[in-house]
Amino acid sequence: MEYDYSVLRGRIKEKFGSESALASTIGMNRSTFSQKINNQSEFSQQDMIQIMSALEADTGLIGLYFFTPKVTKTKQKSVV
Repeated sequence: MEYDYSVLRGRIKEKFGSESALASTIGMNRSTFSQKINNQSEFSQQDMIQIMSALEADTGLIGLYFFTPKVTKTKQKSVV
């Protein structure tokens, strides 16, 4: 399953200006963070806790930040 990290990305931009700055703050390699936020790898529980702390975000919002399913749009076939 792929996740929609748009809320997380918005908060990162608001607090740090860039994903690279956040990755550096939490001690994660920039490319590793990129893979995780682009659904190529998964965030660990520890990653999530560190990120929420760095963002000064309520851990009660962890579901919104990390577990919002990505919705794919499909074209509807026209019926003739």
